[in-house]
Amino acid sequence: MRFVRKYFFIAVLAGRSDLAYVSEVYGRIIFLAVILYIFLRLWQATYTACGVETLGNLTLPQMLWYLTITEAIMLSAPRVTQQVDNDVRTGAISVKLVRPLCYPLAILSANFGERAVRFVLNLFVGACVAFLLVGPLESPLGLPYLLVAVPLAFVVDFLGCFLIGLAAFWLEDTSGIFLIYSRISMILGGMLLPLELFPAWSKPLVQALPFQNIVYGPAHLFLMPEPETLLKLWRGQCVSIVVLGLCITLVWRMVLRRVFANGG
Repeated sequence: MRFVRKYFFIAVLAGRSDLAYVSEVYGRIIFLAVILYIFLRLWQATYTACGVETLGNLTLPQMLWYLTITEAIMLSAPRVTQQVDNDVRTGAISVKLVRPLCYPLAILSANFGERAVRFVLNLFVGACVAFLLVGPLESPLGLPYLLVAVPLAFVVDFLGCFLIGLAAFWLEDTSGIFLIYSRISMILGGMLLPLELFPAWSKPLVQALPFQNIVYGPAHLFLMPEPETLLKLWRGQCVSIVVLGLCITLVWRMVLRRVFANGG
């Protein structure tokens, strides 16, 4: 119980710290509102040019609500890779390894606390903007499904970012790899475009990657809440967590040997 409690407190402190920077909070709110308005105009032009009422089985209001969820998820992500990268390059990780805390779990707890606060705020602001622009959804049942789907989505995304951050032990700078990862998450994860609109030949590949379990899965579940869809998403998220967790375990063992070998 004490083991869980200390990581819970780390998450709570991280969430409180994120709210302390009021100007940054306002900046994220304004950015999200502007982005959603731009997306609405772009998709209005797309629906009009195509002469259809639905694209990928989504109406224009549903499309904006879908983008609201994907933006809330992506914009809530803390800078995990940069933090691990900085700890490695400055040598701070050697000090943190001495503390009575598991370094990966401590980073995960802080990430989860900070991201939870950001996501709730983004979701509230995005929902208000979407409501003003296109009105409410026909059914609000998707919200409970969304809230039980995003925690594992956050864990999957964290593991991917943390694994990239550990590459700092062999690379001088991991920002380039993270940039590629973030862009792939946006495109193949379905942030800008639902997977139903992807070419047929690319869907098997996209569905096999973990990115859809982070972005598309929760957003799609929000619009079409079904128990079968939730279970399918959970299975995909659990598989991604196991695979990425094993990769991190192997790399972490190599990292510890590398730190100790250099007198850390």
